[in-house]
Amino acid sequence: MIPSAWPRSSSSRSRRIPSDLIPTSRTKLMDTDPDIGTSKGDRLELLVTLVQAYDTPHFPMALPDPIEAIKFRMEQQGLKPKDLEPMIGKSNRFFAMLTRKRSLTIGMIRKLHRGLGIPAQSLI
Repeated sequence: MIPSAWPRSSSSRSRRIPSDLIPTSRTKLMDTDPDIGTSKGDRLELLVTLVQAYDTPHFPMALPDPIEAIKFRMEQQGLKPKDLEPMIGKSNRFFAMLTRKRSLTIGMIRKLHRGLGIPAQSLI
């Protein structure tokens, strides 16, 4: 659905986005944190949808490396290797995994997924 504020052109190929829909700075509209259902909220939702529709096919995101995903989550949550023992095993297993001398098992992947909330597909 095209908002009524959008100018209609004689050519269906060239639609111009009105300047009032494009914020002067990238985060101006987001910084106002508009409520859903308001005019500004609808504009922000429209812009986010357009950006996502463009970005998804043009800039696909690769899954992170499993070890890097674990390190990142540990850093986020302030975890130490000892905290992962219930999911991975003794610390020597943890360090073997970090140095890539040992692979993650299916059991470890399940426990890390449940315990840390890391998507399973990122750990495979």
